[in-house]
Amino acid sequence: MSIDDILSRARSGERLSVEDAIRLYESDEVEKMGEVANEMMQKFHPEPETTFVIGRNINYTNFCDTYCRFCAFYRPPNSKEGYTLDDDVIFQKIQETLDVNGTEILMQGGTNPNLPFSYYTNLLKEIKKRFNITMHSFSPAEIYKMVDVSGLTLEEVLRELHAAGLDSVPGGGAEILDNRTRRRISRLKGTWEEWIECMKTVKKVGMHGTATMVIGFGETFEERALHLKRVRDAQDETDCFLAFISWTFQPDNTNMKGEKVTPREYLKNLAISRIFLDNIPNFQSSWVTMGPEVGKQSLSYGCNDFGSTMIEENVVSAAGATHKVDTNLILRLIREAGKIPVQRNTKYHHLHVFEEGESVEKDFIMQN
Repeated sequence: MSIDDILSRARSGERLSVEDAIRLYESDEVEKMGEVANEMMQKFHPEPETTFVIGRNINYTNFCDTYCRFCAFYRPPNSKEGYTLDDDVIFQKIQETLDVNGTEILMQGGTNPNLPFSYYTNLLKEIKKRFNITMHSFSPAEIYKMVDVSGLTLEEVLRELHAAGLDSVPGGGAEILDNRTRRRISRLKGTWEEWIECMKTVKKVGMHGTATMVIGFGETFEERALHLKRVRDAQDETDCFLAFISWTFQPDNTNMKGEKVTPREYLKNLAISRIFLDNIPNFQSSWVTMGPEVGKQSLSYGCNDFGSTMIEENVVSAAGATHKVDTNLILRLIREAGKIPVQRNTKYHHLHVFEEGESVEKDFIMQN
């Protein structure tokens, strides 16, 4: 079957199969795929706008007992190199985010077995008592650790977190949603079924999440295609995902050998994902791992969103990805791509359309 036939069927609204996706992965006609992916994006977003959110990553602890081979950030429990941030430090980071008109805190850390469940609920309550900010926090792996330490069910944990102040859940830790690769790269992280179940339950208790995908672990094209199918099926069932974000494995400083995925392979994966996932409205660029210029290029390959300004980020930075982008640079990159920059919130509601030449007065550039 030709690539043209598959893309033609996608253009006419027909859903791609796993076999179709594998065939696209086998092809090197990336520009053709990008063109169709861009058309798919425009069905959701006909206006020439690209959104972004002003947010901050707060990595509250790096103690972790999951020991992912690809992670350069974690330290084993009780390691002298580990930390758990004091509440006052977290509050200061949130205030700094609000000072530059930020609206989102993405709080993530390791799966720390020494933190009781009350740590998370109390922290959320104290944050909400002090600040009007969206808490888009705690990946499924962290949430399952809370299940372990609390003795509660997954649904009970998510309900309590939501009641304490959690607003939405980032889809970190999906990596590749196939157990062969998951067992090889992160034996203790849980199955793909558990990850999907967590995100479905997030929606059940009244929140949304995002779906993610990381390529470059030596996974097969079939595993990539199955990942997309499992995300699409979950979205059909529950409408749990507001956005999809893919990026590439960063091998530096980790316990896994691997070659960095090329920008072209990243753009191909992005385009195939956008064509396949016909039920997820928003696609984020991954400038953090790929760099600002590839991030700009991704806006022609299916992305309608530039992600977060990410005032602070420590996890992929620990693995050698050091791209830093301030808000005014984001505005420039979006404009260079021929788009109008729009600040959004976590739910993708528009907050401010930037007129031509308009910039932000307050900006915050975090250097590691």
